[in-house]
Amino acid sequence: MLRRKFITLAAGAAQIARASAPIGIGVLGLRHSHATTVFQVIRSSVDWNVVGVCEPNPARRPSGVQVLSREELLSHPEIRVIAVESDVPEHAADGLAVVNAGKHLHLEKAPADTMAGLQRIVDVAREKKLTLQTGYMWRYHPGFAKVVEAAREGWLGSIYQVRASMHNQLPADQRSEWARFPGGVMYEFGGHMADPLLRILGRPTKVTPYLRRSGDLVDNAMAMLEWKGAIGVIQASNIQPNSGKHRALEVYGSNGTAIVSPIEPPSLVIDLEKPAGPYMAGFQTIPMPPYKRFEADFAELAAVLRGQRKLSVSYEDDLLLQDVLLRCCGMA
Repeated sequence: MLRRKFITLAAGAAQIARASAPIGIGVLGLRHSHATTVFQVIRSSVDWNVVGVCEPNPARRPSGVQVLSREELLSHPEIRVIAVESDVPEHAADGLAVVNAGKHLHLEKAPADTMAGLQRIVDVAREKKLTLQTGYMWRYHPGFAKVVEAAREGWLGSIYQVRASMHNQLPADQRSEWARFPGGVMYEFGGHMADPLLRILGRPTKVTPYLRRSGDLVDNAMAMLEWKGAIGVIQASNIQPNSGKHRALEVYGSNGTAIVSPIEPPSLVIDLEKPAGPYMAGFQTIPMPPYKRFEADFAELAAVLRGQRKLSVSYEDDLLLQDVLLRCCGMA
């Protein structure tokens, strides 16, 4: 009896230890603008053990981390998941290599520049039962989450209009980099803003891009999205000073409005005609917790790999977003 009890307790303790042990992760490429933040997040998290990185440019390699060749990274037995943070044109090929190697995948945005590129990754991930998480970090933004919840629960009433804007002031030496894709600034930013609109309203019936070019770069862009009973606008430009202060997500319904502005640090106001859900009638500022990019993303990914929850975004969600992003960019 005592021996059986000891074995049961030991097995339970081992299971708990496995559930909390750091998960082996590798990083493929450190060229993307998000790469430094992603690396800092996983390196400082108790959830992750950074086994190694593969980055051809020595100047980009962080100190104190094992440098692996591409083949070593993809085949390393201690690595369960690979974060692809390479240059944007390499995402589709790198992401496909990761899932073909049987590793779970965090794939930086934009995940591909064609629909077929992402579809191939999804097909392999689905066949091998691998987790795919794309790098749209505002999916885990507390203000976005509250707005999506209010809209989907009906607290804002019938949604008739949505607007999302994200701009920056791009240094001259980066214009050629962003000009590699026909969508320009919309390809760089549009996915972040399309994602919450799709979670609220689903697949649009029509997408119309408006792309204005200065020289070689589409640096002033807008896309009109249409649904039955609702219209939406996504705005993106490379020419706005102090742009971070003016990035916004706005949702308008028959019972009221929810606006996140600025997006970072999070600021949310809700204005309702009638009380609904946890919100009173009238204008109110909703307290927001501290937010750091990618922390919630990788916390959820760790929980998924430990079998503690399902990923909040499905393969189908990522494919829908990819389709709409390409339409917003005139790249479909």
